[in-house]
This record gives sequence, structure tokens and C-alpha cells, in this order.
Amino acid sequence: MSTLGFTIQTIGEVMIGITILYVHHKMLRERKFDKKVFADIRIEQWTGLIGIIMIIFGYIIQVTN
Repeated sequence: MSTLGFTIQTIGEVMIGITILYVHHKMLRERKFDKKVFADIRIEQWTGLIGIIMIIFGYIIQVTN
């Protein structure tokens, strides 16, 4: 895979992840959920953040090799 194509793909994946985290953040600010849903959204936020970090590290590893 070309570096340019891989770069564009990685940027797209990170943008999708950031968008999802933003939506979750807005949902949490409304506070119209019960405690179980609130806790699940928090877990999804952390999982999403870890996923974005892994995408970025994977990109760095692939490009430097």
C-alpha cells in the first residue's frame, strides 16, 4: 500500500473515531440517561480513545518500517 493512501486511510479512521467521541460527549452532557447507560457511554468513550491511539501508533510503526 502506498504511503499516501495509508495516510489518507488513517486520517479518515481517526476522524470517524473523533466524531463518535464527540457525539458521546454531547450525549453525556444532556444527562437524560439512567446510570447504566451513562456508565456504558463512558466505557465506549475510553474504548474509542484507546482505539484512536492504537490507530496512530500503528500508522507510525507502518510508516517508519
